[in-house]
Amino acid sequence: MSLPKFFIPEDAAQQGFLVLTGDNAEHARVLRLRCGDGVTVCDGSGTDYDCTVSDVSPGRISLVVRGKTASSSEPAVFCSVYMAFPKQDKLEHVIQKATELGACEIVAFPSARCVSRPDEASLPKKLERWQKIAAAAAGQSGRGRIPQVSALGSFREAVERAAGAELPLFPYENERALTLRAAVRGAPFRSASVMTGPEGGFTPEEAEFARAAGLRLCTLGPRILRCETAPLCALTAVLYDAGAFD
Repeated sequence: MSLPKFFIPEDAAQQGFLVLTGDNAEHARVLRLRCGDGVTVCDGSGTDYDCTVSDVSPGRISLVVRGKTASSSEPAVFCSVYMAFPKQDKLEHVIQKATELGACEIVAFPSARCVSRPDEASLPKKLERWQKIAAAAAGQSGRGRIPQVSALGSFREAVERAAGAELPLFPYENERALTLRAAVRGAPFRSASVMTGPEGGFTPEEAEFARAAGLRLCTLGPRILRCETAPLCALTAVLYDAGAFD
């Protein structure tokens, strides 16, 4: 049985003892942790700390650090998911599921056919909510890293960033020559990006711009996938090929 896991700021994990407060302390109370119980504390960047509860007080749980190790739940490939702003709460669904699967970064961006996109005034609160969703999903799934959730201001900026990965994928419904399987099964890679469009997909002009920037246009097969399904499909294929499900 796995130990309870708590996430703390990275700079708080550099001592021989730790203190859980706030939501972490409330979670510990719900779990009815007692002195001597073992817990895992993670810095959210891939390091797990093996700890023992040393004191339980209202709103405060003290821990003694017994050792630290690299999290065994993190995939060997750093995979970023770039998703054009969708309608309603579809992005929240993708953030949650992509985190569970093993994505290390989720980036939202505008594209030509986006029907809905947050304005500058509402974006900070949305980003805060999205980051909390990623943190909750990371804790539930036993991740050693909390994916960073961010938003870019333009399609061009998203393409330029996504193109920096060793395996930059651009699933496109009008691509016929390169399959997702063929795109993934090439040379070994340590970083990958998956860039998917909104409900109406990418325009031909956007696809050509991405191709010229170095992204690999590929097909996800003969079926049309929803905008919230496509990134999870491609992400799963990348991580499967990298051995993340072994």
